[in-house]
Amino acid sequence: MLVLPVVMLFPALWAAAPCRAVSAAVSAGYFLAASRGLPQGAAEFFGSSVSVGFLLWIAASLPFVLVHSMAWTARKGWRRVGRYGIAMVLTAVPPFSITGWAHPITAAGVLLSGWGWWGLMAMALGLCLMTTRLAPAIVLSAGVITGITAASGSGSPASGGWLGIDTAVGAAFGRTDALHQQQSLIVQVQKEAEGGSQVIVLPESAVGILTPTAERLWGEALANLDITVIAGAVLINTQGYDTVMVALDRAGAKVLYRQRMPVPVAMWQPWRPWLGLTGGSRAKLFGAPVVEVAGQRIAPLICYEQLLVWPVLQSAFHHPDRIVAIANGWWAKDTSIPAIQRVSVEAWARLFDLPLVTAFNR
Repeated sequence: MLVLPVVMLFPALWAAAPCRAVSAAVSAGYFLAASRGLPQGAAEFFGSSVSVGFLLWIAASLPFVLVHSMAWTARKGWRRVGRYGIAMVLTAVPPFSITGWAHPITAAGVLLSGWGWWGLMAMALGLCLMTTRLAPAIVLSAGVITGITAASGSGSPASGGWLGIDTAVGAAFGRTDALHQQQSLIVQVQKEAEGGSQVIVLPESAVGILTPTAERLWGEALANLDITVIAGAVLINTQGYDTVMVALDRAGAKVLYRQRMPVPVAMWQPWRPWLGLTGGSRAKLFGAPVVEVAGQRIAPLICYEQLLVWPVLQSAFHHPDRIVAIANGWWAKDTSIPAIQRVSVEAWARLFDLPLVTAFNR
């Protein structure tokens, strides 16, 4: 977390490039370093060679590199500041942000914790000014603030009766031996409920495919408990499937949220309808940013959304009471990706001073 402010050096290096080609190389170096776990993770996910992962790694970097190389200018001063500002915005919103990992503005959560939208604007201004001769002063200020943050040990607010349960089931989670997995999760939930938890959050894919049988199983298990379980599930439809969050209680299951941005290529395959094919996960790019459960307005983030900028900002605009982030990262467990996810979502929770509940499967 405390290393995150180092990303502020990127605009300065981009501005120092002597030509457009070097600015493209700087941008590529930054993005490829930040997403370095992708080749191995993609190979694991697809069960293929690492070469396929390398191709996806390069392809994912292209929008970021293209925007920053086109925005680069040899002219100094406010023209360069403005051009970096445009690039910063373009890589934070669709379509370029669909692969917009590790956006430098995420560091606002460390440097300006609790400042909310004012902190976001101040961070954006600071990043733009990093392209000017003020860069050394900004770096010094960021270093001092990071030191103060480390000394204070500040983080996101306490969860207050909300609990996330991590699992380590691997690739089988939500896929095979479903009944045994559900029974095991139910035992964990019942144990935590005895400890006083009011809302328990389970990882993405915890329920597997949401069926009447699964709904009845959970309804019976929670019949004598005054709690709500939020869990990841999959809804099948004629065109493909939706990755969702559901609320489970004694009354059954209610779909809370449909994922706005599934993983491109692996899950979201928008070219399939053009070829007359079905399948793949649907993207609800600007779908429901906030949902209500157990009397709280939550900002839901499923897996890949935690690496991006616009889903959390869209949710924050609607004044949620807390952030709930779930993921099924079995394919990336030996890479840097899960750590980057956690740091990213924790930074956003700090920036907006929101309680954070996470539940990851690895």
